[in-house]
Amino acid sequence: MYALVRPLFFALSPHAAHGLATAALSPLEYVAPLRAVARALFRPRDPRLATRLLGIDFPSPVGLAGGFDKNALRPRALAALGFGHLELGTVTARAQAANPLPNLFRLPSDRALINRLGFPNEGASRVVHRIASRAPGVGVPIGVSIGKSRDVALEPLEPVIADYVTSLREALTVASFVVVNVSSPNTKNLRAMQGASLARALLSALVAENRASPRPRPMLVKIAPDLDDGELENLLAVIEEVGLDGVVATNTTIARRGLATSAREVDAMGAGGLSGPPLRARALDIVTRVRARLGTKIAVIGVGGIERGEHALAMLRAGADLVQMYTGMIYEGPLVAWSMNRALSRAMTRDGAKSIAELVGHRVTAP
Repeated sequence: MYALVRPLFFALSPHAAHGLATAALSPLEYVAPLRAVARALFRPRDPRLATRLLGIDFPSPVGLAGGFDKNALRPRALAALGFGHLELGTVTARAQAANPLPNLFRLPSDRALINRLGFPNEGASRVVHRIASRAPGVGVPIGVSIGKSRDVALEPLEPVIADYVTSLREALTVASFVVVNVSSPNTKNLRAMQGASLARALLSALVAENRASPRPRPMLVKIAPDLDDGELENLLAVIEEVGLDGVVATNTTIARRGLATSAREVDAMGAGGLSGPPLRARALDIVTRVRARLGTKIAVIGVGGIERGEHALAMLRAGADLVQMYTGMIYEGPLVAWSMNRALSRAMTRDGAKSIAELVGHRVTAP
């Protein structure tokens, strides 16, 4: 069905198509009987898909990545389509507009996207208030991604930490878990926060704030795929040192290697983060390295190029506890999570596995 309407969406600019998709989800978001029908048809129903991670019960390991629903406009609708969790945001302490248009590009030959949106959102307080009003109708765990406000300079560091803390305090009131985004390529100098000394200062402050909260939540950090081996090792050492609960691997990439799209077309699109299948191999490699370095004491969420059940399965076998997708939904359609859940169920039946953990051959839970 989606194959028939996708050309209509792709005839529009990516910005306009995203707006149309958001509008198309409005009936599911606001009409409870319609949402109940969708849930009955598409929710994860196979108990073997259930994953308990960080004290949270996920009905499926397949989740929606941060960035699709930055302002939490459609969480009930998205959950009804079969996702096992949603990561909403990224939100910032201060409301901010998107970077100037055009800021989103399709690479159909690669089934990929390039975006340089730059955390557009209505501000943490307003978005969190919306999540609170809709959370009872979502029915799956909600992660809230927090980032740095664009107009807060990297130096001195104290205002950066205060900016993140403001968003964290808001997020903790509604989130099942919180993701600290220090790896988007679309906020100036943000990725410098992955350097060991800056990461230690920021993440230790956020861990302390979380632990002192009346409602502490599991906290993960989202990392870039473009770290070299030494940078990755140093960052993982900091993550272990400060006591974070997990890693989301990975964000979009600034690399442009191995694309089917012509270099001239790609260069014309300009800067931004590349997502989709060209990222898959690197995301798998990072997940493998994170799991090997940090063991099973932390949670790992794998993101990058996941479009079908076999991609999710490969990511889980590489060491991820959960997977997330965004670009895959643009190319595969709104029922992609439902389709992936069915594929994982078939794989368990084929292999005689009683759980995802048994299917992938490793422990898919963390304390």
